[in-house]
Amino acid sequence: MLADFPLIAEAGTLEPEVQWPGTARYELLEFIADELPRWRDHPERKPETSEPALTDQLCAHLNSAARTSDGWSHVQFRTEVRDEVRHERKIDLTPKPCGAVIVIEGRRHTQFDTLLPIECKRLPTPREKDRDEREYVVTATGSTGGMQRFKFGLHGAAHRDAAMIAYVQEQNFSHWLTQVNGWIRDLSSETDSAWSLMDALQPLKDDSAVGLCTLHSHHQRGSGLEEIALQHLWIKMNDKALRYGYGEKTLNPQT
Repeated sequence: MLADFPLIAEAGTLEPEVQWPGTARYELLEFIADELPRWRDHPERKPETSEPALTDQLCAHLNSAARTSDGWSHVQFRTEVRDEVRHERKIDLTPKPCGAVIVIEGRRHTQFDTLLPIECKRLPTPREKDRDEREYVVTATGSTGGMQRFKFGLHGAAHRDAAMIAYVQEQNFSHWLTQVNGWIRDLSSETDSAWSLMDALQPLKDDSAVGLCTLHSHHQRGSGLEEIALQHLWIKMNDKALRYGYGEKTLNPQT
């Protein structure tokens, strides 16, 4: 557990240093994944449907959960944080150090540094004028596609790991895995496309009991950027079906 890693105080610093292993970001994502169903089912949470409102609620919940946890009390969560490279762009949700300097693989992270950029999207994309149904992946015009932003370095260019959270408001996980990978397949077939079948999502865990699905994808990036690994956390928001015992279909890794 990260709680077992010692604080190392250094002379001349205002905050202690916390040494984290290289796997810390993945453990942080596990913490977020564990909290997603607790956030959704919290008796005091007011019903919301819009992405900004849901993300704001989630941020507040994660901050409270981190404060009382064994291993994450030195982490705070923020919304609408300026990207470190593309300053004109905003990241939906970011964990940052709080009350300590966090050192991961020799790199120091202060309260001003993003530990992991997270993009949040609704599935399906709201049916509004000028919205692209493929927004989780890409948009035909502009650059509001979630995976698109990470793949092309518009978000998270300074990171090799990032995450996406999907608020699943209709259909089931199997439907969206098929849909998302279908969009990626279509993009890969276009002439001179930067997309390939290697960008497809691969399922890791489908926890039907709590309505949470975990997936991952890896993406080659241009402009001299290293490959980026995305962890996808899908939380089923239309939880009426869960309360009455309707489970999800098992995901097929070959889909």
